[in-house]
Amino acid sequence: MLPRSARSVVTSVAALPAAVLALLMVAIALPLALVPASPAHAAERTLSGGRLDWGIRSSFLTYITGPVAQGSWILSGGAGTIGSGQFRFHSAQGTYDPDTGAVRAHYAGGVHFVGHREESGAYQLELTISNPSVSLSGGSGTLYADVRSRDRDSGQVTQSSRVALASLALGGVDLRGGSQIVLTNVPATLTAEGARAFAGYYAAGDPLDPVSLTADSLAPAAPEPAPPVAEPEPEDAREEKGDDRDEDASEEDGEDAGGAELHDAIVDWGVRRTFREFVTGPIADGTWNLEDGALDGGALFRFPDGRGELDAEAGTARAEFTGALHFTGTGLDLRLEEVAVEIADGTGTLIADVVTDGGEARTLPVVTFEVPELVVEDDLALFSEVPTVLTEEGAEVFGGLYAPETEMDPITVALALTEEAELPALPDLGAEPAAGKPVAEPEPTPAPEPEPAASDTDSGLPTIPLLVGAALLLSLPAAGIPLWRRRRRAADPTGAANDGDPTGSDPVGTGGTDGAGAAAAGDDTEALDAPPADREDPGSPAGEPVPDTPAR
Repeated sequence: MLPRSARSVVTSVAALPAAVLALLMVAIALPLALVPASPAHAAERTLSGGRLDWGIRSSFLTYITGPVAQGSWILSGGAGTIGSGQFRFHSAQGTYDPDTGAVRAHYAGGVHFVGHREESGAYQLELTISNPSVSLSGGSGTLYADVRSRDRDSGQVTQSSRVALASLALGGVDLRGGSQIVLTNVPATLTAEGARAFAGYYAAGDPLDPVSLTADSLAPAAPEPAPPVAEPEPEDAREEKGDDRDEDASEEDGEDAGGAELHDAIVDWGVRRTFREFVTGPIADGTWNLEDGALDGGALFRFPDGRGELDAEAGTARAEFTGALHFTGTGLDLRLEEVAVEIADGTGTLIADVVTDGGEARTLPVVTFEVPELVVEDDLALFSEVPTVLTEEGAEVFGGLYAPETEMDPITVALALTEEAELPALPDLGAEPAAGKPVAEPEPTPAPEPEPAASDTDSGLPTIPLLVGAALLLSLPAAGIPLWRRRRRAADPTGAANDGDPTGSDPVGTGGTDGAGAAAAGDDTEALDAPPADREDPGSPAGEPVPDTPAR
C-alpha cells in the first residue's frame, strides 16, 4: 500500500484536467523546440599554391656579405629573392579551417649562408634554412623551418627538421571565412630554438624581419562515384593484349639500343640571381617578359614542351624547347629564344638564339654543366639544380657584365620517355591577391569589451526560449492551478507527526526540506514564496576587494 504522501500526489495529478496537462507539456517542450539548430561546421580546405617572403634578419644579411664574415648565400629548391633583402619560398601546401581561421601551411625552397672562410676552404659560419612552414591560430603563430647549422665554437654541424624559429604576432587579424590567405609584414621574434639554430649570434626575443605570405585554398572536392565493376575479359582478348605487350617490349628494347624519342621535356634556369636584381634595380630599371609558352617559377624560368632524342647507353641527348625570355631596361635589350640542351661526353650545354638590341638572332652556347652519367629511372632522365658556368660566347651575350667561367644559376633538365614519366612540378607562387581586396596587416589588438561571465554549467542554450517556457510555467498559478502548495491539515487528536515520522513528511515528497526538518503542522506557507537565506560568496572573503582583470 502506498504511503499517504504518495497517494496524495497520484490523486492530485490524476485530478488535473486534460487541458492543464497539455499546457504543462507545452511549457516543458516549447523551450526545446525553440532552440535553434547548431550551425553547420564548414569543411576544412586544402591549401595549394602560395609564397612566403622573409628577409630573416637584415643585419644578418649585411653581416654575412660584409668585410668581417666576407661570405655569401646560395639559393636552392626553387627559392628566389625579392629585391635585395628578402627570400621567397614557394608552393604552399597545407590546410585551412574557415570557421576558426587556423592555418597550417608548408613552403618549399632554401637558402644556405656561409662566412668566415678558413685557409682549408671550410667556413666557420654555415647556416641553411629550408622548407619553412607556419602554424597560425587565434592571434599568434609560429614559423618553423628545417635547419642545418655549424656551432661557431666546436665546429659541430647539427641538422634538425621543423625547428620553431620565430614567434609571429598577428595583432588581431581575423583569418576566418576566406578562401585566400594574405598576410603582410607580420612581426616576428626569435625563439629559444631559433637562437640555438643561429649558433648563439642572437638571443631569444630578438626581433627578426617581418613575414609576408599568401596561400590559396581549394573548396572540398565532391565525392567521386564508385567506378563500375569491370566484367572479366574473354580469354582471347587477354592473349591478344599479351602479344601486344611483347611487341611493345621488343620495340622498346630496340629503342634502348639505338636511342629513344622523347615524349616530353623541360628545362628550368634562372639565368643569374644578381642579373635579375640588376634588371629590376635602379640602374636598369627594367623588367622581363615571358613569351611563346615560357613559364615563370619565381626564381627560375621554365622552357617546356621539349622534343628530341636520348641514348642512355651512348650518354647523349638533345632536346629543343618552346618559349622565349626577353629582358628590357635602360641600355638593355636581350632576348633568348629557341632554347635547346645538348648532352655529350659528360658535358651539357644550353644553347639559345640570342637577339640583342633588336638585331639578328645568333645561335650561341650560353652555359655548360657537368653530366657525369646519363641515368634513366622510371622512364625519366633528371638532372636537378646542376651548377652552370658561363661560356665565352655567353659572356658576350651579357655585354661584359660577367667574365667567362662565371658561375650562373643552376639548371634543371628533365627528359621523359613516356607519358607515365613524371616531370618536376613548377614552383607554384599562387594567385595574386584579388584587386581591391584588402591585405591583412597586423594591428595593435584593442582591449576586449567586458562580457557576462559564463557559468561553469552553461549548456549553450539560448535565453529567449527558456524565458518563454518559464513564463508559461509561472502563468499556471494565475489560472488557478497550484503547482506546489502545502495542504492544510486538521489537528490530529493523537498529535501531529514529528520530523522523524515517515508518514508525516511533506506530502509533495519530491520537494524535501532545507535540512532542518519538516514544517510544523498547520503551517500554510507556500514553498515558492519562502525567501532564500542570505549567503556569503565562499570564494570572495568579506572585506577583500576583487582584483581587477588585466587588460588583454
